Amino acid sequence: MYQDKSLLPREAIRLAALGILAAAPKSYAALAAEVRNFTSRIAGPSLELMGTSIQLLRYEGFIAPGGADEEFVLTDKGRAELMQLLRAPLRPPMNDVGRLVLALKFRFMHLLPAEDRAIQIAMMIEVCEIELARLVDLRGQHAGEPGYLIEWLDREIGAVEDRLEWLRGFLVRLEPALRSDAGRR
Repeated sequence: MYQDKSLLPREAIRLAALGILAAAPKSYAALAAEVRNFTSRIAGPSLELMGTSIQLLRYEGFIAPGGADEEFVLTDKGRAELMQLLRAPLRPPMNDVGRLVLALKFRFMHLLPAEDRAIQIAMMIEVCEIELARLVDLRGQHAGEPGYLIEWLDREIGAVEDRLEWLRGFLVRLEPALRSDAGRR
């Protein structure tokens, strides 16, 4: 992890593998293929992302042979690691690895308790607000210059504003689950 506890690229791969195994046992080949397929579609092909061996997860005790046909399953230690990775903060600005971590969080967020889901969405909102402020500031610094930067920045600002609006709406939709979880305690 970085100093701010956000995920390194290799931890994004770990999150992907552990999350996939949380759903169902997989063979090493099927797990590696699914991790590679998902990560390359979000962040593009990257040696930085594919450098982590899934076998390391077995060595560390996060996954173990189980099930049929040489499949791997998630261990209790692996489930605890998955929860820790899902709770990790995002790192602004949103680069390829950040987008991958964001996509993985959405893919596996349902595994978290409702309160932790709300915390994650609140962190995502904060990252968007930071990114929006950075882009608006950059736009202000370059307003009136020739070229197409302002047009591009307006498009980027619009995309971040749309994401922010969606995340705020998503957080509102999570509130009933929060109240339900609080009522069970």
